[in-house]
Amino acid sequence: MKQKEKTHLPEFLRPYFWDVDFGELEVNKHAFLIIKRVLDRGNLSDIRWLLKSYGKDEVKKVVIGTRDLARPTGNFWADILEIPKNQVPCLQKPYSPIHFGLSS
Repeated sequence: MKQKEKTHLPEFLRPYFWDVDFGELEVNKHAFLIIKRVLDRGNLSDIRWLLKSYGKDEVKKVVIGTRDLARPTGNFWADILEIPKNQVPCLQKPYSPIHFGLSS
């Protein structure tokens, strides 16, 4: 059986992945992380690459599947992708804080 060739990220995306081994990232295998990171930090040409590489449906899955996007990012993509804001986790009220001190 022929082994599937790994598709690595283009070099222009390297600055967004300072905390992982960039050479090990694969377009399909690490799609969720890549989409999330580029949505939050990418510029216009990065976003164009993202949409061309993954399509709107995959991007939409990430927007509704993570709390880890910045609120402005979630708000923007909810509008662009016509996602109801109540389906975007990063736009929902945060979990209740734990109160410490005498009342705990």
